[in-house]
Formats: sequence, C-alpha cells, structure tokens
Amino acid sequence: MAKKEFKAESKKLLDLMINSIYTHNEIFLRELISNASDALDKLYYNSLQSGDTGIKRSDFFIELSPDKDSRTLTITDNGIGMTAEELESNLGTIAQSGTMTFKENMKSGDESEASKEETITDIIGQFGVGFYSSFMVADEVRVTSRAYGSDEANVWISSGADGYTVEPAEKSDIGTEIVLHIKEDTDDEKYSRFLEDFTLRQLIKKYSDYIHYPIKMMVTKTRELPKEDGAPDDEEPKTETYKEMEQLNSMEPLWRRPRNQVTDEEYYDYYKTKYNDYVDPARVIRTSVEGVSSYTALLFIPAKPSFDYYSKTYEKGLQLYSSGVLIMERCEELLPDYFNFVKGLVDSQDLSLNISREMLQHDRQLKSIARNLEKKIKNDLLQFMKDDREGYEKFFGDFGLNLKYGIYEGYGINKDKISDLIMLYSSTEKKLITFDEYIAKMGEDQKYIYYCPGDTVESIDRLPQVEAVKDKGYEVLYCTNEVDEFMLKMMGFYKDHGFKSVSEEEMKDDQTEEEKIAMEQRNADNKEILGFIKETLGDAVVDVVLSSMLKSVSAALSSRGEVSLEMEKTLAKSPTTAQVKAEKVLEINPDSPVWDRLTETYNLGDGPDGKEMTAAYSRLLFDQALLIAGLPVSDPVRMAQDIDNLIAQ
Repeated sequence: MAKKEFKAESKKLLDLMINSIYTHNEIFLRELISNASDALDKLYYNSLQSGDTGIKRSDFFIELSPDKDSRTLTITDNGIGMTAEELESNLGTIAQSGTMTFKENMKSGDESEASKEETITDIIGQFGVGFYSSFMVADEVRVTSRAYGSDEANVWISSGADGYTVEPAEKSDIGTEIVLHIKEDTDDEKYSRFLEDFTLRQLIKKYSDYIHYPIKMMVTKTRELPKEDGAPDDEEPKTETYKEMEQLNSMEPLWRRPRNQVTDEEYYDYYKTKYNDYVDPARVIRTSVEGVSSYTALLFIPAKPSFDYYSKTYEKGLQLYSSGVLIMERCEELLPDYFNFVKGLVDSQDLSLNISREMLQHDRQLKSIARNLEKKIKNDLLQFMKDDREGYEKFFGDFGLNLKYGIYEGYGINKDKISDLIMLYSSTEKKLITFDEYIAKMGEDQKYIYYCPGDTVESIDRLPQVEAVKDKGYEVLYCTNEVDEFMLKMMGFYKDHGFKSVSEEEMKDDQTEEEKIAMEQRNADNKEILGFIKETLGDAVVDVVLSSMLKSVSAALSSRGEVSLEMEKTLAKSPTTAQVKAEKVLEINPDSPVWDRLTETYNLGDGPDGKEMTAAYSRLLFDQALLIAGLPVSDPVRMAQDIDNLIAQ
C-alpha cells in the first residue's frame, strides 16, 4: 500500500512535537500506557451502554514485552481497538484526539449510565499528540489493532515525518499492539535502556503506578535449585533462570482509598519510601475537595529538614497527578515559598493540561488549588501547635527560619497569613512563645511589643537595655536569628501593637512624664561636657546623652533611625551590601562612678589631667559600649594606647 502523508502538514510539525514539546524522552512510555488505559475505559463504557455482560473489567490488562535481540518494545492492551478508518483518523492526523471525541460523545449521552462507573471518566489523553512521543526513542512504529465488534485487523506503520501506511493484518483478539523498534545507541543517548526490565519497572513506578488496570511484563528471574542427594555441603548451589509474568503497578493510589482503610503506618511508609527519609513525618495532611476545582491532596510535614534544605540546590514543589498519572515531578506553583518544606502530591481530573501533558497552563483552577492548600497547611500547623507544643517547637526550630523569611522577603505582604505561626524566645517564660501569647500577658499601660536582637539568648540577657526594660516589668522577645529584626520591621504591627527594640533611643518615650522632665534637666545642666564627649568621638556617634535606662553599666549604645545596631552587624557580613552604619547614640549612666570621674576630670580644665584625660575616658567608654553591643572597635591601637596611658598614671 502506498505511503500517505500526514494530514497535519507535516514534517515540520511532527519534528517540533518530537524534539521540542517533551523535555524527557522517557515519557513516551507514560503516553502509550495512558492511551492503552483510555482504550480499556472506552471498551468498558461501551459494554455498559450495550449491556454486553461478557466483558469483565477484571479481564483487562496492559502488557509490556521487551526483546533485546530484535530491539523492539511491544505495548499491548485488550481495549476497544481501532478500525482502519480510526487508525487513519487518530494516528494519521496529528493532534486529532480520539479520546477527546469520545469524551464529547459521552457528555451528550445518557449521564445516568455513565455514572455507573465513575472511573471511566478518568481519561487522560486530550490532544492526540502523546502517541508521537514514540518517535523520540523509535525509528519505526507499528500499530496493529482490531476494533471491538469487528473481525478485521489493520496495521499502521510509520518511520516518522515521511508518512505512514495502513493495511490489513492478522490479529486474533480485539485490542491494540504497538511495536516500537528502538533506535540504536548514540554517544549522547543510550536507547537500549528502554529494553531493560529494570528501567521499564522504574518508569512504570514513576509515571503510571496508579493506572487502574494491571500493567504486566514477562520478566526473567533466577531461583536456586535443591541440592542433589549426596552432594557435599560446601558445594556451590546451582541456579536456573525462568520467566514469570509480573504486575508492575500498584493500581490503587493510597490517597484514593477511604480514609478509614489507611493506617498511619501506611502513610508513614509511603512517605519514607517516596521521599527517601528514614524517620516518620511530623504531620500527615490529607484533603479532598469537590467543586469548581476537584482534587485530592496528600501532604507531609517532615520531622527534620533534608540535607539540602537550606541550600541553593533545594527545589520545592508538589508532585502533580492527573487522574493518577504523574504530570509534573515538582509543581512549584502549588506551594508558597514559606511552605516549601511541605512534601506530597495533588491529584486532579480538572486541570487544563497543555499539549505535551508535561506542564500546566496557569489557569484559575491551579491557583484555586494552591490557595486552598495554603490555608490547609496553615490551619494544620496551628493545630499542631495546639495539640503538640513540644513537637511544634521542634518543627519551628527546623523550619521557622523559612517562615520568618516568608514575612521579610515579601516586604510584610504575607504577615497576616503566617505571623501567628512565628515564635521568639521570651525573657520571662525562658522559652519560645507566639505573639498572641505575648499580647495576652501585656498590661493595660503597655503599648509595644518589646524585642532585642543579639547573637545568643545569653548575650542578649546581659545587655543593660534588656535589664532596664525587665526592671519595669515588661517582657522582651529575643531575636537571635539575623532575619528576626528585619522581619519585625517589615511586620510593623501585630494586632494593633507596634514593635519596639529596647536598643533604640526612642525607648525614652516609655518613661513617665516626671522621669522625662528630670532627665531633660540633667542633660541640659551637663550640655557642655556632653558636647565635649561628642566632639571627641566625632562621626562615630550622632549624639551623647545621659540616660536613666542604664542600671549596672556605665554606658551603652542605642540607635537612632531605621538601621539598628544589629542590622549594621548583619549587613556588614554580606559581601554584596554597601557598608551601612547605624546612627549610634552613646548613652551614659549619670548615677555611675564613671560619670562622676568624667565630670571631675573635665572640670580640671585643659591639660593632661583635665580634658585630655576626659577625652581618653570618653574613647574608652565608647569602645566598651561597642564591645557590649557586639560591634568591633574601630581603632584597637588607639584603645590600647589609652589603656596604657591610664595604667601608667
């Protein structure tokens, strides 16, 4: 029979489909298995419509037969089959989908009959191009098919874009047999792997494990033969190889089984096997939604981060299935970045797939699923916190940093979504608490949520500013991660309560009116010496003031403006950030012996025992305040000289 040209104009279009649409050539098997599943669905639906009781769903199968000698891979099904006209129409016209036509016809038919078997609507193919992915791995494809109700069979043969032939053939049973002649290996691609039992098992498990018909393959196995009578004990056992039909797919997804038929252990085993973890997940979230976007999701919150979680190589995303067939290994759009630690999958029949079935069109269904999942994860984490506080604190220790970055990196846009999941260390509780728990203990006269950044809980606890605020009876949240203060700045408020750092100069706003007046007067009375100290320190400070906030130390630094002392330290570590300095204010304790010594030497006037000594004291006081704040001394040589001079005197 003469070769026919493809009706879809060509070679160029077919070349595009083979070489551009699909990312990985291994998906050809997924496409052919899905087509076979569709053919079985169609036959079962027709048998329900016609009342043919001789067709039993339990008899349906899909079979793989690799043959290394002939370099062929055969995929066989006993589904509805195709006539010569259907072979011509479905395979001779690129992007002509028999499945789509079938679905349209079914919609216009008797819905009550169709509802007899819900799963028959789980038909995967929509565009009619998946079949042509075969040419990515095969240099010739033969499709032999005999349609249901017909005594005749036909074979469609093609070597690619040059065209195809359709001619009569012999086939004893209904169904379709596809024979791929696998290409020869090249330096870049080993096509022979598609003839290996191991590879085929792996691909079925990856893409088609939940096809609801058995996928079988005759495999070669080895068994040990019993020893002959009288054989020596140390004789090596003899073995023989044999063939055995093996089912490659599990057929029933865990997430489609009734909840009361799945144990926690089954969920845990699935998670550990699927995601290569050796410990049970901290949480299992399973949800099913019916409506505009119907889907089932099975999600896991790991008990610990993966080894690459906080690295650039980590990739977020959920596996995406369409009616049990894997479409995407990682669908990033289904998870916000701050929940990127969540593992799991989504299975939906309602997704709008693009032509290659590898990627999704970004439509409202996908966005709707993502929004619902975000709420579900958030609510489950809140429940986690309520039901198992110790477990949640461990989870937050592992993944809380990512939640904090979720607020900071979005310039606070996500604060209302996840801020109630955040925990910081409390100065009074001596443990992690939430903002809600902090607010619940606030007095009526307290306006702000107080915090203090620092390297460790111990170092923050020793800061003079923290001591002063605690003496007033206020609780302080300790920010020990570099992102903490940046996060709070982005939040601005939590439930109408502003955040205030105890290291900011504005802390004087929390003094009583009497305290403010008294301190303003003391600063005014000592304006001259404070100005001298400011002049001595130069641009290192923007101001020098007396403060009633200091108790056990003679001096400390506070900041003025948007950049805090801790932010300066954090930004200084980044090689890509321009050097940013906080506006430092040197606060001096007017009730300390050091202040008395400063005023004493200053009042001696000019000379080494007067203002020169006061200048040396001032520089040392500033250097001491820098060290207390965890900042480097700008001129350690000058500091050493000042110490030597004072010791020598």
